[in-house]
Amino acid sequence: MKILNAMPPYNLFGLEEQDYGKAKVVALPVPYDSTSTYKIGSREGPRAIIEASRNLELYDEEFGIDVSTIGVYTTEELAPDFSGPKAMVDRIAKETSIILDDGKMPVLLGGEHTIAVGAVKALSKAEKDFSVIHFDAHSDSRDELYGTKYCHACVMSRIREMCDSCVSVGVRSIDERSAKELKDILYMKDILKMDKKQIADMIVKRTRKKIYMTIDLDVLDTGEFPATGTPEPGGMRYNDLKDILSMVLEKKRLLGADFNELCPIPGMAAPNVLAAKLILHTICAAFKP
Repeated sequence: MKILNAMPPYNLFGLEEQDYGKAKVVALPVPYDSTSTYKIGSREGPRAIIEASRNLELYDEEFGIDVSTIGVYTTEELAPDFSGPKAMVDRIAKETSIILDDGKMPVLLGGEHTIAVGAVKALSKAEKDFSVIHFDAHSDSRDELYGTKYCHACVMSRIREMCDSCVSVGVRSIDERSAKELKDILYMKDILKMDKKQIADMIVKRTRKKIYMTIDLDVLDTGEFPATGTPEPGGMRYNDLKDILSMVLEKKRLLGADFNELCPIPGMAAPNVLAAKLILHTICAAFKP
């Protein structure tokens, strides 16, 4: 029996019909936060994003696209591997490889930022000529932390080992060694002196035609986005980030993306909706006619 006036199905954007064969985008929820070093809770991020997304309009007014026409399929949640962080990265890479091998764009829903390492590991085996664009309040450039190289604070160190073209955007927290050695970082202190087009143009200039985007939501200002485990004041605004992504994707081909580090605050829906809306907008920007 079909229930009248049923709630939207439990998948990204609450789509009435999911067809893996026809989908261009596959959303992979990864409820994992085992290496979080401050506030835990980002393992609840995927569910919060999906729940919020089920209450969004599917139409993106900027691009004139209904996201359901693109074809988005949501997998079941990926179970954590508690044998160790590297094992979890390998599990994520294996699942992401399946999506890529099927000719679809993976969109990972975190979870802590370490999920990006698994996604890029899979992509590096499928593609040899791409760049990684990294939006984050933190440089994530530690080589090791608390006995593991597969920690949320080591993400970009591992990614740079797999991809020789990276740019980090919005950074306002970095260790001294990394600050002196790394030349591929666009700091928040410099972003504040630039307009959105200048920022987008700089990102476009520094990256290849094909890109992977890893978006740590703590790149946003804590006033707009307090729901993260490692908040840093003085971040980007939502509309600025959204517009910069749109301008970059006008010039680039998106191979995949992850959205991570949403640490839901009980009773506060706005950050969850922001994350879901940003994902919807990014997908529409990537597939606009």
